[in-house]
Amino acid sequence: MAEQIKSKERVAEHGEVFTSEREVNAMLDLVKHETERIESRFLEPACGNGNFLAEILRRKLDVVKQKYKKSKPEYEKYSVLAVSSIYGVDLLDDNIQECQERLFNIWHKEYITVCKNEAMPDCEEAVRFILRHNILCGNALTMLRVDVGGNDTADPIIFAQWDLMTGDLMKRRDYRLDELMRSQNEQMDMFMFMNGWEYDEETHAWIPAPIQEFEPTNYWEVQNAIGL
Repeated sequence: MAEQIKSKERVAEHGEVFTSEREVNAMLDLVKHETERIESRFLEPACGNGNFLAEILRRKLDVVKQKYKKSKPEYEKYSVLAVSSIYGVDLLDDNIQECQERLFNIWHKEYITVCKNEAMPDCEEAVRFILRHNILCGNALTMLRVDVGGNDTADPIIFAQWDLMTGDLMKRRDYRLDELMRSQNEQMDMFMFMNGWEYDEETHAWIPAPIQEFEPTNYWEVQNAIGL
């Protein structure tokens, strides 16, 4: 686990203090069942370099190994699903880069251990691609992307949702974070209905129509999916 602070300057400027390993595990144990559900989605709105997300991924991959270690194709597929369910936002670009690399390395170490010489470079690139769309530099309060200096831009935070479909197919849908948050705070009205909102069985909430959808493709080729 990394140190709790990188520098006094960062604490003063950004209030950046990383959560300790003991506290991370204690808090995640409060929702232990969800951390061990492969498809359960988590968003850390101030993820830093990934202390919470790293532990969530470890827990999910432990479950994937328990269930699918005897079938390398199934292990590969569900390990990718585990990665795709984890989301993070942070103000600082170096944290985002570290978090993406940290999560990839956790996944990759287990992937190579289980799949050995059957590991696919395309699958590795797919996981990197997913992490680039799930772990974003932004401001979770304004729900806008930020520039390298940590200042808000005019661009909304947009996350990709990844869903396994029949066989090995995975479908990507892109959503604006501000619209997703609105869906959690407002009851269904005629505006939402007329604009294509739909009821999500997993979250038991109305969610907006995606701003973009992509053709279903093999999970190891999501980086090549074509927009509809």
